[in-house]
Amino acid sequence: MVGFQGWASRMRTTSSSDHVRSRSSTIWAWAPENPQGINTAATAYDNTLRPRFHVNNLVLGKAFEGKNACKFARSIGTIMFNPMGLGTYKLRAYCPRSGRALAQANAFHKRTRFTPSTSPKFRSIVGSTVLSAMTKFTSCLLLIATVCTMVVAVAPQQAHAQDPEFSQFYSNPLLLNPAFAGTARGPRVVMSHRNQWPAMSGAFVTQAVSYDQHFSSIQGGLGLTVMHDQAGQNTLNTTRITGMYSYQQAITRKLSLRAALEASYFQKALDWSNLTFGDMIDPRRGFIYETADTPRGETVKKVDFGAGLLAFTEKFYIGAAATHLNEPNESLVVGVSRLPMKFTGHAGAKLPLQRSVRGVEAWISPNVLYRVQGEFQQLNLGCYVSKGPLVGGIWHRGFFSEDTRDALIVLVGVETGMMRFGYSYDITISDLTPATGGAHELSLSMKFASPQRSKFRSVSCPTF
Repeated sequence: MVGFQGWASRMRTTSSSDHVRSRSSTIWAWAPENPQGINTAATAYDNTLRPRFHVNNLVLGKAFEGKNACKFARSIGTIMFNPMGLGTYKLRAYCPRSGRALAQANAFHKRTRFTPSTSPKFRSIVGSTVLSAMTKFTSCLLLIATVCTMVVAVAPQQAHAQDPEFSQFYSNPLLLNPAFAGTARGPRVVMSHRNQWPAMSGAFVTQAVSYDQHFSSIQGGLGLTVMHDQAGQNTLNTTRITGMYSYQQAITRKLSLRAALEASYFQKALDWSNLTFGDMIDPRRGFIYETADTPRGETVKKVDFGAGLLAFTEKFYIGAAATHLNEPNESLVVGVSRLPMKFTGHAGAKLPLQRSVRGVEAWISPNVLYRVQGEFQQLNLGCYVSKGPLVGGIWHRGFFSEDTRDALIVLVGVETGMMRFGYSYDITISDLTPATGGAHELSLSMKFASPQRSKFRSVSCPTF
């Protein structure tokens, strides 16, 4: 192999600028860890061609391949005066500890009078770093706001109402935690239907549809959910529309954090014609009279807000969410009936059981979910198991004393390409067993094309 000094000598006598550029690039490719070689090549090229910053691009463009790239970046900055800022700045993406990159690049820009039209690489590099600085500042504010709102959310509250819920909580990730917005590898659509206590007159029926997607330009995800809940024989209807934004920040090479804020608009309507009052009853003939009670406030329209946090690695995840932060008054009559804040904590893992050349063939996912809303508390413990396209799961909902246990949840599902279908049944184990008929729940999830950026980091959690 020809020595670095020999290549530099030959470069001095070369008359073709294109030839010199290719030679300098080749030299550096053969000597990625030779600081003296960098010095020699830079000096040789400076004696041959101008402007000098072009050589620096070639040299530092290869510097990241060496083990001591950060040290080389600082060395080349002292060797080559004019291009110091641009060269060090270019390497900053590979060497975040090189320091002072933005200030040096700005100084170099003023000194050489480059314009975006004549320096597209410089423009894109500076622009991306300025945007990165702005997004990091925004993310800090978002994290602070999220943590503050969630601290407020855990304060003791009085219970007046309870939100509708789904047993397949990971099939409805945006309803579980807004920080899940944009965590899938591509756009995601989820549809769910739940029929709770079908054996009773006036069951609770809930439908929900959601859409979320990751956007690299905002370094996070956007999500939208629409949920409709019907209680009684179409007596009380609630419709809720929620929009959310989640920001993702890499903490380490393996750990990422997402912080999210959400805003909701909901409408609650009461059909007074389906209600019965005491003055409608005849002791002998039953309900035969018209009520003298005048309907008041048949519809309530309010907005409320929520926040969420989610930390995850390749196999583990933990999150927390707080909703109804402003506790809106949802009373349909005279007086105040506030919707209490709800706090949700969840954690789990997705562990491979069997691998093949095609990837993970089987996995198990133990998880826990805890909710508190006013005086209401709920604990879910269970796990998913997957083998090929088939998924199964079982959970215990409620606490383990006789007066607090609620139901056993059994799930079966299938994954076929971009589609996932799941069915679950709630087996009531409380004192309501003979009367309720449990609960049936269906979910359909569709995931579309994956994002082009390979650096996107998704949450490894179940989809049912």
